[in-house]
Amino acid sequence: MAAPRRDTRGIVDAAELFARVRFRRREPAAPLRRWLEHYWLIDWDLDQPHASHVVPHPSVNIVFQRYEGHAGGTGEATGVVDAGAGAAGAGTGFVETAGVGLGLFTQKLSGRGRVCGVQFRPGGFRPFAPGRPVSYWTGRRVPLDTDPAPVLAPDDEDARVAALDAFLLARAPRPDPRSERAMALADRVRADRAIRRVTDLARAEGCSVRQLQRLFAAEVGVSPKWVILRYRIHEALERAETSADLDWAGLAADLGYADQAHLVRDFKATVGVPPTAYAPRPHPATP
Repeated sequence: MAAPRRDTRGIVDAAELFARVRFRRREPAAPLRRWLEHYWLIDWDLDQPHASHVVPHPSVNIVFQRYEGHAGGTGEATGVVDAGAGAAGAGTGFVETAGVGLGLFTQKLSGRGRVCGVQFRPGGFRPFAPGRPVSYWTGRRVPLDTDPAPVLAPDDEDARVAALDAFLLARAPRPDPRSERAMALADRVRADRAIRRVTDLARAEGCSVRQLQRLFAAEVGVSPKWVILRYRIHEALERAETSADLDWAGLAADLGYADQAHLVRDFKATVGVPPTAYAPRPHPATP
């Protein structure tokens, strides 16, 4: 794996978020890089509450969290989390496995807090939890019975990263051919804009659509069609936030849509507002 991504794909109004929180991405230890995208670390100390919004990647995350804010609670299927003192483990912290999020995820931040997350590559989580297909975790946030203190307590960022490495290495993941193939296929979908439909991917890989669907359900947690659509929306969202005179009809064609109306429909269904709600703004580089 190369160094952590520096794009902001999936983050709605990244400039606003980065003005309010300290956000970093860090590289995991070398033995873990085949399965992980990166670690992501967030700290905040807010005078006023702020709601952040993310269009999730097709990735499972393990999230260590500590909130010291106003009263709130942990969201469930709605994809909304209110990070406050009323949340489970507030002040001391808690850990959960977050499966692939199907809709827009909203995090309500207040007071002070710290989050340290592990973002797995699409297809990279199964070696750490081989007992279930990854589709079991999809749309769920499941508490994990582990002590969050080694990860959350240190103020030193390197110590937090080292604790995340130790946590994952202790689970002794082993290479799995099906996981490796799923990761390679997801990477191809993300990078190759010629892959616009599941049939394109099946043809390129010399397999059937049904074989791809079974592999993605077991190893990624969502269908290959869902992954293709999600990466389209990520690109459209980033372009909407940075382009003053975006040619939506041209972008729709580039992303494989039949017409602009279909892109606008999917964008609004995923992000919650139409593309016209976005005005160009300074787009920060992500650490």
